Amino acid sequence: MATGSAGLIALIAGIIALGVISQVLGDRFQLPSIIFLLSVGLVLGPLSGLVLSHRIITASTFGGALPIIVGLAVAIIVFEGAFHLRVEDLRRTSTTMVRLTTLGAVISLVGTAVVVHYAIPAPWDVSFLIGALLVATGPTVISPILDVVPVRDSVATTLETEGIVNDVTAAILAVVVFEVVFQASEGVGAILVVFALKLGVGLVVGAVVAGLLWAFLKYVHLSPGNAPRNARLLVLAGALVAYGVANVVTSEAGIAAAAAAGIIVGNLDVPYESEITDFKGDITLIVLSFVFIALAALLDFEALPLGLGGLAVVFVVIVVLRPLLVFISTVGGRFTREEKLFMSGVGPRGIIPASVATLFAVELQSMGLDTAAQTLVGTVFLVIFATVVIEGGLARYFAEYLDVIPMRALIVGSGKVGRDLAARLEARGENVVIIESDESIAETARNDGYAVRIGDATDSDVLRTAGAENASTVVATTGDDDVNLLVAQLAATTFDTEQVISRVNQPGNEDAFAELDVETISSTNATSWAIDNRIERPALWNWMTELGRSGDVQEFEVTAEDVAGKTISELGSAIPDGCLIALVGRDGENKVPDGDFELQHGDRITLVGQNQAVKDALSRFHPAD
Repeated sequence: MATGSAGLIALIAGIIALGVISQVLGDRFQLPSIIFLLSVGLVLGPLSGLVLSHRIITASTFGGALPIIVGLAVAIIVFEGAFHLRVEDLRRTSTTMVRLTTLGAVISLVGTAVVVHYAIPAPWDVSFLIGALLVATGPTVISPILDVVPVRDSVATTLETEGIVNDVTAAILAVVVFEVVFQASEGVGAILVVFALKLGVGLVVGAVVAGLLWAFLKYVHLSPGNAPRNARLLVLAGALVAYGVANVVTSEAGIAAAAAAGIIVGNLDVPYESEITDFKGDITLIVLSFVFIALAALLDFEALPLGLGGLAVVFVVIVVLRPLLVFISTVGGRFTREEKLFMSGVGPRGIIPASVATLFAVELQSMGLDTAAQTLVGTVFLVIFATVVIEGGLARYFAEYLDVIPMRALIVGSGKVGRDLAARLEARGENVVIIESDESIAETARNDGYAVRIGDATDSDVLRTAGAENASTVVATTGDDDVNLLVAQLAATTFDTEQVISRVNQPGNEDAFAELDVETISSTNATSWAIDNRIERPALWNWMTELGRSGDVQEFEVTAEDVAGKTISELGSAIPDGCLIALVGRDGENKVPDGDFELQHGDRITLVGQNQAVKDALSRFHPAD
């Protein structure tokens, strides 16, 4: 083997190793791993050139293979991000999502182009090309942030979906703009036609590949011993095939195909879903690490517009355009002001603008447009670095300051009791995570749509990973009292959880839980209570069994400033039809209020009524949730 080949193999192995270390450091310091990946790329690229006589990584290091590697890596990354999106989650944020990916994209495109044109300054053609690329936020940079900032599910779903859709939009739009402006296409009027063609081809190819994958996994006999492995490999191959076939039909349609295939397969009932998910996640981390390090290493510091013009672009993109498009897109939604501010501060750019800008720069240089190429790459990478470092690095602190990290309800055990409890809590808007040690049982819960962490909940690291530090409630529901006791002890002592509740299977074990001040539900007593209620209070029993479905009971603290100091009668219009205030708790006492009862800030209200009416009242009286 030639020395050059051996050196290249060693370099690639080193990049992958450094990428893995970057991922570990990101987890250790609760920072997006992208920050460490970009830093490694700079060390291997421009910084090594300043210290050594030559760079460790140059444009010729990978020959002509880098664009192909980047393209296949992007297909895997986009497919994996789309695979996690659930249609039911998308429905809850559909209006906001449509606005973010249409009106928001237009605001980002035009606003960025205008500021680049006047601040850098740059010609309008280059400015709009940069604006098209910087539409993309992307799962490659959003997902690492959400890994360390566990925001409410609707917020996370909105940001992830925006990233995936905008990755597709930005990649196709940038290619169309490039063809129209720099390759003398039919004119600006052709943009919509070419864009629709590329997007349509991608969606069709993605749907066909997804259908074939589903049919193969569902109905073709995969040898039992190797079935999980074969399922993983088939899905990986499907992602790459969708990308490759669509690109053969028309350039840059592959990203749309990978995204479409990922969403469709992720929402179908496919075997071995948990194994596929874990495998895809690991592959994505490896290719993401390699691509980010390699692209960052190719950067030239001289290309970065580090003057006032470049700072103006960064300022407008982060401080003006992002908040503007978020607040316009979320009008009338169910996001709080704090959540809108958090979403405004999370718009980092990632792999799509970096990779496509690098490829465009090569083409522009071949056309003799060196200045345009330098402006394109320099501006795009400046915004990427600034948004990743500022928004990614400060995301958790920003979220903690705004108090948008929701308190979680952790349920240990995903048996029938755990799943039924999770369904009831989620129906009332709780952010529920289930911990399960048995992988087959965990897969059942995941297929039912629950967030599940596989592991032994008696291990404090497993509890911490599931979000115990942000949990308001931990409920142990397993059939093993020893396990439940250990979980309760960890939650109460190590994580100081506000409320710890445990199922007790043997009544004689209740004293052990009482010593820890753990609230207990005895299986024996709970069954007898339910039977007694069914006999003596059938109407109440029916109502209670329907909680979270047609009717609901919610207890919460009054936090709305305009509610305190008013009587129940004065608040009549604020209480939706279909619910009523049954109890008010104050200073340890509960009262059934009459019309003259005056509410105070901090009172605990118990609402009884129809499901939606109770939710509306909760938003009115306790808007922080």
